[in-house]
Amino acid sequence: MPFDLIDRRLVIVTGKGGVGKSSVSAALALCASRRGRRTLVCELDAKGDLARLLGSPPVDYSGSEVRPGLVAMTMDTERSLAEYLRVQARIPFAGRIGPLARVFEFVATAAPGVRELLTMGKLAWEARRPDFDLVIADATATGHAVGQLAAPAAIRELVRLGMIRHQLDWMVEILEDPESTSAVVITTPEEMPVVETIELAEQVRNAAHIDVAAVVANRVLPAPFTVAEREIFDHLATVVGGEVGSVAAGGDEIGPEFVPAIAATSHALRRREVGSVHLSRLRAELPPGMPVLLLPELFDTPDATSGVERLAAALADESNW
Repeated sequence: MPFDLIDRRLVIVTGKGGVGKSSVSAALALCASRRGRRTLVCELDAKGDLARLLGSPPVDYSGSEVRPGLVAMTMDTERSLAEYLRVQARIPFAGRIGPLARVFEFVATAAPGVRELLTMGKLAWEARRPDFDLVIADATATGHAVGQLAAPAAIRELVRLGMIRHQLDWMVEILEDPESTSAVVITTPEEMPVVETIELAEQVRNAAHIDVAAVVANRVLPAPFTVAEREIFDHLATVVGGEVGSVAAGGDEIGPEFVPAIAATSHALRRREVGSVHLSRLRAELPPGMPVLLLPELFDTPDATSGVERLAAALADESNW
């Protein structure tokens, strides 16, 4: 990669729902672990997608090593509270999660931001510890992301003294230090995801005060032809648009069996051209110099794990940045 993204302590991957956040999180985790970085990748919404993408059985809050040097886990805010009380407040809980869960539900309902604080606190705690070189968070989608990322700083404004204030101070210090923490925003080359990405990148920087290191445009259609090949294809498409069986370039006839393929290719070319317009807007409206990575649409991937492997290879290829 042309910049030191995986040299951070914490990388938060976010974006509009459905753009491939979990796939990119898994691919980035593979890249980091293969470069010798002991990596923890954490799925915040606990859907189970991350383990599947990494070819692993389901994982839980305790985490499991899914590849050499790569541990995956899912967030559980109730267990995060229990861990906080045990480690930070020195209050032991020997498996009595039932009563604690009821207390947690009451507190979380009465005090907005508690769930988000426990989530971000767990990530900051793991980034602070020496067990891992890098923590990657497969974060929530656009609608909830900024509130989640901003929770520690927002609650710190309300807490002036004591142990909790001290802990909020080091959380915010980690999260707002661009050498320690950065966000990566995922999009696709479509109008609404690009609009939301531009807005989200600005909100993460200005409302959550977290550095945005890069934007990843996922599912970008490749250029199928060289300039010369495109001229030939346009001629063929023009012929098919007239009368099938007409003589094409070189004197060959175009039979009806080729019409669906030519029509599909024409459609893909139009999609790519529209996508290029949206990507141009993305680059124009992001801060100058912010890297934008183009990840390809994967047409022939037999399963999710092999798709992540291909995305990891694309992330590691500097020509894509």
